[in-house]
Amino acid sequence: MRIMWQGVLDPSTERLAFVSDAEGLFAASEVRTADHSYSYDVALDEEWLFRTLEARRDGGMQLLLERTADGSWLCNGHPRADLSEAIDIDLSFSPFTNTLPIRRLALAVGSSADIVTAFVGADLTVTADPQRYTRMDERRYLYESRDSDFRREITVDDDGFVVDYPGLFRRLPV
Repeated sequence: MRIMWQGVLDPSTERLAFVSDAEGLFAASEVRTADHSYSYDVALDEEWLFRTLEARRDGGMQLLLERTADGSWLCNGHPRADLSEAIDIDLSFSPFTNTLPIRRLALAVGSSADIVTAFVGADLTVTADPQRYTRMDERRYLYESRDSDFRREITVDDDGFVVDYPGLFRRLPV
């Protein structure tokens, strides 16, 4: 499956390839912003649990983020105890990572879940980020940051991939 997104507030273009096979789920993507270019590869298990992220910025700066089978996190090979509550990742420059909790949680309409993500900023730094997802209807989710007043209603397709993230990203035809 191939997907393209356009950044709205901060102009960008993302081209993502997503595959599912016997070993899990895999995404490979390239993102171009006004100031930077990113590429990343994400591996998930068949239940949409995050395993690894390899991210690069401007062809140089690199990040390897891993969640081990026992739930601990490694960032470029170093343990990150501050991420112990995190299950998913959230890339600041991509709407793809909203799909991870949407698919993993499989919320019923009207249900909510509080989660913590390993948030990856534009400079590839990683911090713990508390969030809440509420399923509004079949294709709409309310995303809320639990440590700021940021919130958006996200529209997704039947597979849980973002179609519209108001003010941030919109899906383009491939």
